[in-house]
Amino acid sequence: MSDPDASHDAPAAPHVPVLLDRCVELLTPALTRHGADGAGAVLVDATLGAGGHTERFLTDLPALRVVALDRDPTALDLAGARLAGFGDRVRFVRTTYDGYWSDRPEPTVDGVLFDLGVSSMQLDRAERGFSYAQDAPLDMRMDPDAPLTAAEVVNTWSEKDIARALREFGDERFASRIAAEIGRRRARNPLRTTGELVDVLYAAIPAATRRTGGHPAKRTFQALRTVVNAELDSLRAALPAALDALAPGGRIVVLAYQSLEDKIVKSVFADATASRTPAGLPVELPGHEAPFVALVRGAEKASDAEIDVNPRSASVRLRALEKVDGREVS
Repeated sequence: MSDPDASHDAPAAPHVPVLLDRCVELLTPALTRHGADGAGAVLVDATLGAGGHTERFLTDLPALRVVALDRDPTALDLAGARLAGFGDRVRFVRTTYDGYWSDRPEPTVDGVLFDLGVSSMQLDRAERGFSYAQDAPLDMRMDPDAPLTAAEVVNTWSEKDIARALREFGDERFASRIAAEIGRRRARNPLRTTGELVDVLYAAIPAATRRTGGHPAKRTFQALRTVVNAELDSLRAALPAALDALAPGGRIVVLAYQSLEDKIVKSVFADATASRTPAGLPVELPGHEAPFVALVRGAEKASDAEIDVNPRSASVRLRALEKVDGREVS
């Protein structure tokens, strides 16, 4: 997965997994607790994408099993071809990353990886409508069978609701102006393509603002994509479920690329690492210790060297936890 802002403002890069070595470093101790080759261990790649992270883990740990989740059938097909040589060590599941946990066949898992956001593969396929750099249908669905498209949002939602979405999910300060301009344009003809929407944004956002702070479309496109795919709701449901699924000693790593995602991750992780001893008591009560410990201080960023190689890592924030007992957190 990757950051949509970086992908548009930087030259297209190969599908290089973000923070790959760091993810391997953090998750491998949990995956090798029962054997150096990963025997008996299960890793859930909750955001498979092009399969780069999973390929590395399967290569490094020749007995590891991976459950690979993605809602996008194209991603599953392409990653499936890439990972075909690993046979039944990888199981592909078409689902959102919150859709797996309640009915999973594995009682517990040893590692979980979330690489959030739209994938570089989706951004680079113009026909998917995620990119403001290329003209394409206003789609933005990660799951092409999902009912809601970006075109439906901009053409049928009220101006008030559009403005609210742009402010809440894109932090767009010109949300009301953009929504009003959308209303004027669609009154003549429905907005059908990303290029038409970009024209609206250029008309609505003041010229002085357009000259600074990156592409003027990035916040609106982020907001629409988040709404169409219900990404934040899915993340809020998935994280506690994934934490509960981890075995004691299991680990979770999350890569987030935008502040709204990272805020959710930070909140869930803060709760998971908080003591359950009632406030005001002078000592920790036995059995009330925090069920998780943090593996990194705050959120880690990509190094300058990694950003040079992979510009899509520029905005990543990595957080990681280890489960220290078997209690549930949700």
